[in-house]
Amino acid sequence: MTTDILMPALSPTMEEGTLAKWHVKVGDKIKSGDVIAEIETDKATMEVEAVDEGVVDSLLVAEGSEGVKINTPIARLSEEGGAPVAPPKSAETAPAAPAPDAPKAPESAAPPVPVMTAVKSIDSVVSSAGDRIPASPLARRIAAREGIALQGLAGSGPHGRIILRDIEAILAKGGAVPASAPKLAPQSETSVGPAPVRVARSLEQMGIAPGSYDLVPLDGMRKTVARRMTESFRDIPHFPLSVDMEIDALLAARAQINAVAKDEGGRVSVNDLLIKASASALKKVPAANASYSDAGIALHHHADIAVAVAIEGGLITPIIRAADTKGVVQISQEMKDLAARAKARKLKPEEFQGGTFSISNLGMFGIKSFASIINEPQGCILSVGAGEKRPVVKGDALAVATVMTVTLTCDHRVVDGAIGARWLSAFRSMIENPIAMFL
Repeated sequence: MTTDILMPALSPTMEEGTLAKWHVKVGDKIKSGDVIAEIETDKATMEVEAVDEGVVDSLLVAEGSEGVKINTPIARLSEEGGAPVAPPKSAETAPAAPAPDAPKAPESAAPPVPVMTAVKSIDSVVSSAGDRIPASPLARRIAAREGIALQGLAGSGPHGRIILRDIEAILAKGGAVPASAPKLAPQSETSVGPAPVRVARSLEQMGIAPGSYDLVPLDGMRKTVARRMTESFRDIPHFPLSVDMEIDALLAARAQINAVAKDEGGRVSVNDLLIKASASALKKVPAANASYSDAGIALHHHADIAVAVAIEGGLITPIIRAADTKGVVQISQEMKDLAARAKARKLKPEEFQGGTFSISNLGMFGIKSFASIINEPQGCILSVGAGEKRPVVKGDALAVATVMTVTLTCDHRVVDGAIGARWLSAFRSMIENPIAMFL
C-alpha cells in the first residue's frame, strides 16, 4: 500500500511554491515529525515535516522545481517492507510533458486532501456541515457582480475552493458557466451595470517597441504583492490623514535611553520608538486597533505592529506581537532579529501574517511625506517621512525645530476620520513628549 505526500499549503494565501530541497531519499524510513523537505513560498523558506510513517517509495518532484501547485503529489510512501521504485529523473533530464498516451485527469475533479495538512480549511468544514459552497470572499463578490452562480463550479484552490482565477477564467470565456449552474437573474434596467473587466494587454499593445526593454520575470513574492495591493486598493475605501510633529524631544529621549541601555542589548532606533508610540496610542484609542470583516468589526486585545522591511525582490512586514506590553529595548531586540531573518527569508508564517497595525518608514531615503496602501486585515497603516529642520512658530516668534510628517491611511469602513484624528493626536503627544508612551 502506498500513500502520496502532497505539496502542503503553508499559509492561507499560498497557491504554489518551490520545492527547494529534499532531506530524504528513496528507501529512507521516515516517521511522523521527521523533516523531509524545504519549501520556498513567496516570502519564506520553511521545513516540512512528515505526518505518516513508512519508506520513501519515490520522489515525484525534483529539487529546485518551481511553481509546484498545492495538493500536487511530491513523493510517495510505501509500508515498511515494501519495495521502493527507482528514483525520479533529475530536473535536467525529466520530460517536459507526460507521454501522449498518459490519461489526463478530468478538469472538474476535486483535488485530494493533502496528507501534510492536519486541519481542514474553514470553508471545507462549513461546506460539509451546511452545504455552503467553498469560495474565497473575493471570488464570491466578483461572481455576484458579474451574475455568475457558483453552484457546480470546480475550484482550483485548496480542497476545491473557488478562487479569483476560476471566476476570471469564466469571464475570459464570455461568462459561460456549466449547464448545472445557471446564471443569476440579470440586473434590472434601472440598476447600475457591472464594472468593465480589465483586459490584460502586452507592452507592445500599449505602444512599447519590441526589443526596447529587458523583461525580468515575476517571482512568487512580486506576484503576491501585486495581487494583494491591487485587491486592497480596489476593495478598501482608503483615506489619508497627515500631521507634522516636532521630534527634538524624541531624539533627546533616544540618546538618553541608549546611554542607559547600552549594556542591555544594543542601540534603540527612532523606528523602535515609533513602534512603541504607535502601540501606546492604540491602547489610548482602541477603536483604531480594529479590523473590518463581513461578520463585524474586530476590536483587538493587543497592538500587534507590523513593520515594512525591504528585502530582495519585494517587501515583507514582520510583526512585533503585543508591542503595547513590551519595553522599547525588547522591541528593538525583536525587531533586529525579525529584520535579519526576513532578509534571509527565514521567517515563519505567523511572524509576518496578521498584525493589527502597520508602519512604513521611508524617512531614511529622504522622503518627506507619502501615503501607503492598507495591509489587510489591518485597519490603518502609518507612513513616516524624514525628520528635517524647519521653521516653526512658537508663541509669536519664529524658531527652528526638527519636524517629521506622518500620514495615517485608514480603512473608512472601520476607522473613520474622527477615530483616525484621535489616534494621531495621541500619537503626536507621545512623540513630542516621549515620557507619555511609558506611562
